[in-house]
Amino acid sequence: MLKNRMAVLQALETQGVVPVFYHPDVEICKNVIQACADGGAPCIEFTNRGDFAANVFYEVTKHFASADPRVIMGVGSIVDAPTAGLYIANGAKFMVSPIVNADVAKLCNRRMIPYSPGCGSATEISYAQELGCEIVKVFPGSSVGGPDFIKAVMGPMPWTKIMPTGGVDPDEASIKKWFGAGIVAAGMGSKLITQEALDAKDYAGIAKKVRETVDLIAKVRGKA
Repeated sequence: MLKNRMAVLQALETQGVVPVFYHPDVEICKNVIQACADGGAPCIEFTNRGDFAANVFYEVTKHFASADPRVIMGVGSIVDAPTAGLYIANGAKFMVSPIVNADVAKLCNRRMIPYSPGCGSATEISYAQELGCEIVKVFPGSSVGGPDFIKAVMGPMPWTKIMPTGGVDPDEASIKKWFGAGIVAAGMGSKLITQEALDAKDYAGIAKKVRETVDLIAKVRGKA
């Protein structure tokens, strides 16, 4: 499967929901990510949290390179270029950040890797676009104005592609509001991959929830 910059961007938009996940146990990560891929969301945002997170990411990414090449491993919570470089060396195919960092943008551009920085204003979104970011992250989505903020930005800047994290839930009412406002994708964490499912090791249930969410987004977009 192609995993160049344009292919990754297209894959992110196509699946609509980007599972956001971290766990210190490599085997649990493998099972959860496989469940997400089986549910129709092979682009995964692995969050850079916890001790030795980069080591976990390396093991998981190396596993999926052969076990399921559909999986596209990205990394989130990146705030500086050295950390971004570490994850790129470990196989990251896209970067997500809670902030806008020009050094990260330059590094990702040099390696032709998509970078989605966190923005909370039209000015930050415009600056991210100036840095070459095709899809910008609005973060925290619900706190900066929710769907109304998206609509307000899309008015004067209709070329903008937004992927919020925080506030988008895997239910029809929430998805209708956000995608109706004009987002192209949404990051979803604990509402999509629940602690209850993790505790029960209900990976089939996670796959089912992801599939339902992917299908619901397609329906809302008018593609189902």
